[in-house]
Amino acid sequence: MKKILFEVCVDSVESVINAETGGADRIELCADLLAGGITPSYAMIKLVLEKLKIPVNVIIRPRGGDFLYTDYEFEVMKKDVEFCKQAGVNGVVIGILKDDGTIDKTRTKELIETAKPMSVTFHRAFDMTRNPEEALNTLIELGIDRLLTSGQEADVHKGIPTLKRLVELARDRIIIMPGGGVNESNIKEVVEKTGVKEIHASAREKTRSKMNYINTRTSMSDSQNMEEYDLMVTSAERIRAMVNAIKQ
Repeated sequence: MKKILFEVCVDSVESVINAETGGADRIELCADLLAGGITPSYAMIKLVLEKLKIPVNVIIRPRGGDFLYTDYEFEVMKKDVEFCKQAGVNGVVIGILKDDGTIDKTRTKELIETAKPMSVTFHRAFDMTRNPEEALNTLIELGIDRLLTSGQEADVHKGIPTLKRLVELARDRIIIMPGGGVNESNIKEVVEKTGVKEIHASAREKTRSKMNYINTRTSMSDSQNMEEYDLMVTSAERIRAMVNAIKQ
């Protein structure tokens, strides 16, 4: 099997170190993966760049929720892109839609121009577009380097038919990178059935806080999926297992 580039999505310095230790080829740096990933702090970006030897791409997303942004939010995104370029980041990860479910060409083009010469990935905002082929053609026209997508399904395994079709349509004009539910049991199948050259995963596992005292009368979190003191951290062992799976 050809060499597959393995990108790992992380939201903490500990996860960053674990990802590199496990054999990741590149990092997508985020904050708050429980919200789908938002732009990390400047301090986080600078510290990760100091700690890592592998390339770092940073998500440019001012909040969770949809991908229809106000003028103020777009200004924030542009300034974040400018900071990443000044800091020496390898690339940025963006995604902006219009209210009709199409890609916002004007704003996306502006972010691409701001980002040059950094690499630009369009993230899973693509999975919320009304027509995947139409959206793919738009991204190719704009000159986006890479598309992160689950194939517009809940996870990459369900999205395999669409992912395969996107790879065929792309004809090497844009990199199609599956992401969303990639794990040890499906990574090899996804790679083999779609023909992709890059793949994306978070490979996290739940860990418990080391706090000895916990006030059980109140909570600082409104998450329905996580207990108050649960932490999600990228596992070097899980990364290593996935890297080995696509090497076989």
